[in-house]
Amino acid sequence: MQLHKDWSIPAVTAGFVAVLISYAGPLAIFFQAAQSAEISTAMMTSWVWAISMGAAVSGILLSLWLKVPVVTAWSAPGTALLVTLFPGLSLNEAVGAYLTAAAILFVVGITGSFDRIVQAIPPGIASAMMAGILFQFGVGVFLSLESVPALAIGMVIAYLAFKRLTPRYSLILLLVVGVVLAVVLEGASLRGVSIQLAEPQFIRPEWTWNATLSLAIPLVLVSLTGQFLPGMAILRTSGYSTPAKPIVTVTSLTSFATAFFGGITTVVAAITAAICTSKEAHEDPDKRYVAGVANGLFYLVGGTFAGTIVLLFTSLPGEFVAILAGLALIGAITSNVSAFAAHKGHLEASVITFIATASGISFLGLGSAFWGVVVGALAYQLLHRPFTLSRRPAAETASEKQQ
Repeated sequence: MQLHKDWSIPAVTAGFVAVLISYAGPLAIFFQAAQSAEISTAMMTSWVWAISMGAAVSGILLSLWLKVPVVTAWSAPGTALLVTLFPGLSLNEAVGAYLTAAAILFVVGITGSFDRIVQAIPPGIASAMMAGILFQFGVGVFLSLESVPALAIGMVIAYLAFKRLTPRYSLILLLVVGVVLAVVLEGASLRGVSIQLAEPQFIRPEWTWNATLSLAIPLVLVSLTGQFLPGMAILRTSGYSTPAKPIVTVTSLTSFATAFFGGITTVVAAITAAICTSKEAHEDPDKRYVAGVANGLFYLVGGTFAGTIVLLFTSLPGEFVAILAGLALIGAITSNVSAFAAHKGHLEASVITFIATASGISFLGLGSAFWGVVVGALAYQLLHRPFTLSRRPAAETASEKQQ
């Protein structure tokens, strides 16, 4: 078997580290969303099972099929969007929005229109919307100083130290240090953490215009521009000329299946993808696909024992999750702010988008991400698009010149 021959310890290690980073950082955002929705521990376990299985199945299938290290995960920006919408949005409405987003992404994938759609979205506007969604998480780190100053300061210092000394493993080390600080400084107890298998919970979908406009459409936008676009860029800069069509199609189908159990959109990973596509995974680029397969297998393990993961996070203070999520997103906030600031041609419209999205407003039942895009697009058209006056026919102009 080809996979057996290509198997290597560096590739397996790369897949394992990528999963650890996802569970150490982006998963914390998911727990914030779950806390905002005020769902039960059993339902939270189903969520973690669903997103893990979605990443596992799509990653393994695509890596084996394309012989490319395709690393998939759940949409971190989309999860951040959820925090701003719960509890005003019901869980059933959220699932309906997931299904709508999956259907739209499936059409994008199967028609091969990914590149055309991404090019039609002003890059500064898309980046500004994402920066606005993520901004409040960064603010949450420092708001935690009011309630748990020692924990917040300790984790910020640890983040800075690990980011300087070992940036690749900084989130994993931050998770470990954060847990220790929570136990020592805040009296958190891990006695209730035990081996617990996941029990998926079926959620009946409900479709509403509010959920479609506030969640489904922004979720598609952030998935395309914030995950698929950089994820595909990482693959291509690593030497893999893989088309987006099969990747977007497979992940959208996976998203459709996991949505019924609380799983948000499955996408191509951006940050962790770099680990599995680099030479550290394997010197031979043709054998790095094993890292994508290993990544999926470790997600299978994580999903199977999702109950244990939930018990760990719920045993820690809520502020711990907020601090961890905020620090984990600093890199994403930085890259998106840099991205929209770099597009000088429509910077003012991008700033308007950022402010509107970061405001967290809810107007006419629609969330700030929707209004950020609407206001930003309007500003882009009025401020940065050239106005053209209708011209008279050339024959008429020539006649006037002769006179």
